[in-house]
Amino acid sequence: MTRDVLVCGAGIAGSTLAFWLARNGFRPTVVERAAGQRSSGNPVDVRAGAMEVADAMGVVPRLREVATHAKRLRVLNARGRSVATVRMAVRKEIEVPRADLAAALYESARDDAEILFGDTVTALQQDDGGVDVTFEHAAPRRFDLVIGADGVHSAVRRLVFGAEEKFVRHAGLYVGTVSLGEPSDYPEDVVLLNTPGRLVAIHPVRGNSGVAFIFRAPDPGQGKEIVSAAYRGLGWRVPELLARFEAADDVFFDAVAVVDPPRWSRGRVALVGDAASCVSLLGDGSSLAIVGAHTLAAALAEGAPAEAFARYEAAHRARVKPKQRGVRTAASMLVPRTKRGLTVRNLAARLLPG
Repeated sequence: MTRDVLVCGAGIAGSTLAFWLARNGFRPTVVERAAGQRSSGNPVDVRAGAMEVADAMGVVPRLREVATHAKRLRVLNARGRSVATVRMAVRKEIEVPRADLAAALYESARDDAEILFGDTVTALQQDDGGVDVTFEHAAPRRFDLVIGADGVHSAVRRLVFGAEEKFVRHAGLYVGTVSLGEPSDYPEDVVLLNTPGRLVAIHPVRGNSGVAFIFRAPDPGQGKEIVSAAYRGLGWRVPELLARFEAADDVFFDAVAVVDPPRWSRGRVALVGDAASCVSLLGDGSSLAIVGAHTLAAALAEGAPAEAFARYEAAHRARVKPKQRGVRTAASMLVPRTKRGLTVRNLAARLLPG
């Protein structure tokens, strides 16, 4: 029986997987590159099957405590004037800040897993009986299985499957986020200000609003300066919001990407969450990560790794594929490329109930 499992990544997928592995009789060890839990990131939805998994983990009461309560989308023009409001549908899902979701899942798993913060894997050597793992800091160890739950830029995927550019397709969008640490001017509205190719979104969260800069660019590189350059010259509150972003220590910046490797496992190593099938920014990534991790743990509890990995991949790809096919359409609605596209989107928004 395979029992010792290394989970790389203590985020949403990794913590969920560690919880269910422990419940199914495995001994999970979680390694996380960061020194602790990240506090940045946009609000995310916990939907449908993910709600069932979260409920079984006992974290739903905690999620309801930290849930956001936005009721409308408010669309502004370039001068900051409201041009449309759209009432959000009433659903059974919960929207929570990503950091709060990750923290709730991590806290549910940490008592039953060994946690190694501030470290990462640097080499993996597998054979028929297990995987020899080299860490950046900790002493080398051997595990029965290794699971990469380490995000879009997965070290496990790179070590086992190859370079990132083989599996990651950029959607042409980039996003930077930061917490503003103050209430929004619209405490029940998610505020969207668009110009062609650029979006500024302010989410009210729970009295501590956050801002997201989402923009189109062919290859902007990295760093806060890229965000500032993309938004230079815009009015309304944009200069002030950029100054907050530039001054903050805890910000998030990355490309919006689709991750789609042809296989999610090789031998005794598998991928889960964004490392396997990212559909970032478009509302379903966190829920898919939770459901995928639960599916993988359940499959491993039922049989040998090769068969378990195959069952997990077949079941979860069927959930992921429709979401990935809609990425470009969703991106064009969120950040229209042209003035004409923006006008059409705003006119459509005006026809929806406000």
